[in-house]
Amino acid sequence: MDLIESLQDFVATNLSLLSPVEQAWQPTDFLPDLTADDWVDRVTRFRASARDLSNEVLVVLVGNMVTEEALPSYSLSLNRIVKDMTGIGETPWSRWLQGWTAEENRHGDLLNAYLRLTGRVDMRAVEVTIHHLLRNGFELKNQGDDCAGLIYAAFQERATRISHGNLGKLAARQGDENLARICQKIAGDEARHETFYTRVIGQAMDMDPEAAILAFRAMLKGVIAMPGRRMFDGKDADLFDHFAAVAQRIETYTVHTYAGIIEHLVDSWGVAGRSVSGKAARAQDYLCKQAERYRFFADEITETLAGQSRPQFAWVHGAQV
Repeated sequence: MDLIESLQDFVATNLSLLSPVEQAWQPTDFLPDLTADDWVDRVTRFRASARDLSNEVLVVLVGNMVTEEALPSYSLSLNRIVKDMTGIGETPWSRWLQGWTAEENRHGDLLNAYLRLTGRVDMRAVEVTIHHLLRNGFELKNQGDDCAGLIYAAFQERATRISHGNLGKLAARQGDENLARICQKIAGDEARHETFYTRVIGQAMDMDPEAAILAFRAMLKGVIAMPGRRMFDGKDADLFDHFAAVAQRIETYTVHTYAGIIEHLVDSWGVAGRSVSGKAARAQDYLCKQAERYRFFADEITETLAGQSRPQFAWVHGAQV
C-alpha cells in the first residue's frame, strides 16, 4: 500500500488539531471595528501603535504576509501529494487539507488588513509582489517523493511558527501590541499544524523507516525551497534574498534557526536510532550531521550579510533597509 494512503487512519485520529469553525478566531477579532460609531478613533489608535515600527520589521512582516498569501500554490501541491484531485474529498487526508487551508487562509487576510490599515507600507507594491508570486508558481522540489513533500510541510510549519513568533516579540518591544497579538495568534496556528505534520511523519518513520529517511534526505538535498523564493515586485530580481537578509539581521529567521529546525526534526523522529541499511543508512548519517554543517557556516554567513549594502524596498516606499 502507498505510504501516504496507509496513513489515512492515523490522520483521522489527529483531525482534532483543527479548530471547529465556531470556535476559531477570525481576522476581524484583531482589527478596529469599522461598524462602530467611533470607528475613526479606533483606526487612529490602531495606526498610532504602528507608528514606531522600524522599516526592518515592516519588511519582514510584508515578506511573511506575501508568503502566506501564496496559499493557493501550497494547497495545490499538498492536494497532489495526498491524491485528492477534486478538492472536496471525504477521506481523512482530504478533510485535514480542507481544514488546514481554511485556517491558513486567515493568516494572509489578517496581515494584509493590518498593513493596509496602518498606512505604513506601499500596498500597491505589496499587491504586485503577491500577484507575481502566485503567477510565478511554486516548486516543492521534493524529488517526486510524496513523503518528502509532507516532511517539507513539517519543516515549514515550524519555520513559520518561529518567524511569526519572533516578529511578534520585536513588535511588542517597538510598542505595537496589536501586531504582537496578531503574530502570536498566527504562530499558535502554525504550532498546531506543525504538530500534525510532525506526528504524521513520525508514524511514517515507524511504518517504513528506510523510505521515510530517504524522503527526508531527498527533501534536504541542497537547500530547502523556501515558499516565497519566487517573489518579485516588478523591480528587484533578488527580492527574496534581500528580504531573507533583513530577517537574518533582525534575527526573526536565521541560519541558526534553519539548523535548529533540522536538528529538532532529526531528534523528534528518532532518525539516529532507526535500524536501516544501505542507502538509507548513508542518508541517516547525512541527516544526523546536517545541522552541524549549517552551524559551522552560520557566523560566516552572518558576517557576509552584515557587510553587504542595504537594498531599497518598494514595500517601504523605496527606503534602504
